[in-house]
Amino acid sequence: MNIKIQDINFSIKDDLKAFVEKKVGKLSRFYSDIIDASVVLTLTKPETKDNKKVRITLAVPGPDLFSEKTANTFEEAVDEACEALESQLERLKQKQKK
Repeated sequence: MNIKIQDINFSIKDDLKAFVEKKVGKLSRFYSDIIDASVVLTLTKPETKDNKKVRITLAVPGPDLFSEKTANTFEEAVDEACEALESQLERLKQKQKK
């Protein structure tokens, strides 16, 4: 699976990039046919709380899966977005078995 990370309104650090790659990479445990993952990290209004937005799009056979979460830290937002995608991948897998 290819993981593309884009940062908007800030410069991503190596440790955050490694964290995102690790978390998104684990999604392949739930569904092995993920083609690409696109992660967009956005810093909105730097002086406010919950100003870090993460948008993850997974290219899979059929319609793409998508999750967008906003939190106080990028790590927290990535965790929440990945959890949402895990349940979407589980539903997709169940649907294909039927």
